[in-house]
Amino acid sequence: MSEKDIRAIAIHLPQFHPIPENDKWWGKGFTEWTKVTSARPLFKGHYQPHLPTDLGYYDLRLEESRIAQAELAKSYGIYGFCYYHYWFNGKRMLNRPLDDMISTKTPDFPFMLCWANENWTRRWDGDDKEILMKQEYNQQDDIEHIRFLCKQFFSDSRYIRVNNKPFFVIYRPSLFPDIKETIDTWRREALKAGFELYIGFMQGFSYHENYLDEGFDCLVEFHPRHALMPPPEPAPLSDKLLHHLNLKTSVYYSGRVASYEKYAENMIRTQEIKEGVYPGITPMWDNTARNTTNATLFHDSTPALYKKWLTSILKKYQAFQSDNSKYVFINAWNEWAEGNHLEPCLKWGNQYLEVTKHAFDSL
Repeated sequence: MSEKDIRAIAIHLPQFHPIPENDKWWGKGFTEWTKVTSARPLFKGHYQPHLPTDLGYYDLRLEESRIAQAELAKSYGIYGFCYYHYWFNGKRMLNRPLDDMISTKTPDFPFMLCWANENWTRRWDGDDKEILMKQEYNQQDDIEHIRFLCKQFFSDSRYIRVNNKPFFVIYRPSLFPDIKETIDTWRREALKAGFELYIGFMQGFSYHENYLDEGFDCLVEFHPRHALMPPPEPAPLSDKLLHHLNLKTSVYYSGRVASYEKYAENMIRTQEIKEGVYPGITPMWDNTARNTTNATLFHDSTPALYKKWLTSILKKYQAFQSDNSKYVFINAWNEWAEGNHLEPCLKWGNQYLEVTKHAFDSL
C-alpha cells in the first residue's frame, strides 16, 4: 500500500465496559449495551433494536475483544480506527481499552485519537444542561494534555501519521475560548518532545472552514450533519409502544425521521474533494436508543445506498491529486446506541463491511 492509496479510518467508541462514573450516573454495570438492548421500534418499519452478531456483546476490557475487532476490520479493508479520547482537566474517562492496547502492544492495528471535548450530559448531547462531567479549558491544562499524548500515544509505532506527523483531531473546536492559542501551545510543547503535529477537527455542528485559519492543518467531514438532513417526516408511534409508554394514541414521534437516500444523493451531488479536507461518510443513523421519542434517524438506510455514496467519494478522491495521505473517515465502527455501525448486526449481517471492501477493492 503506497502513501497515496485511499485508506478507510473508522471512528471507534470505547464505551463498552463499565466504569465507576457510569455506575454512579446510570446504575451498576452500565455500558453502551444497556441503552442498545433496551431500544424498541417506534413506528411501523422502524429497525430497532440494533443487535450485534459476529462480535457479540463484547467487553473492551478484554484483549480478545479488541483483537477480534481489529481482525474483523482488517479483513474487510479498514486501515485503522480513530478512537474517541476523553480528557477533563487531567481526568480521563473510558481510557482502559486504549491504555491496555498501549501496554500489551495488541492489536497490531493503526489508530489515532479524536478528543471528544464536550460536556458529558444526561441528555447525551454535549450541551450545557444536566451536566455530569464539565469540560473546562486553560493553558496549563493544554500543556499537560499534549505532554501526556506525546508520551502515551504519539510515540507508538501504530499511531496514524500524515507526512510523519501524528494525526490528532478535535471534535468541537468552537467550545474552546481560544482554539488558536491552544493549538500554538500544543505545537510548541510537542516540538520539545520531538513531534510535529498534524491537527484537524470534525466538521459538524457549527464548524466552518475558517477554523483552518486558527492553526488547523485540516478538517474531517463528520456525517451525518443534521443541518444538511432532509426535512423531517413525522411518524406515528406504534400502538404497542404507546401502550408501553402509557401514552394516548394521538401522540406522534417528535424527533426527525429523514431519508438516507435523499441525504446520500445530496452528498453525491455536492460533496467536493479539497486539499486539507478528509471526506467522511456514515452507513446509517438512529439514536432512538439514547433519546427515545426525540431522536434523529434515517428510516431507509441500506448497504446498497451506502455503497453508492462511498463509491462516489472514492472516485472523486482517486482523481484528486493530494500532497498528503488520503483517508476516508467512516462514522462509525461501533456507535450502536446511535444506530450507526459497520460491525455486523442481526438485520444486515456483514453486508456493510462487504460493500465497504468491494468499493475499495474496485479502485
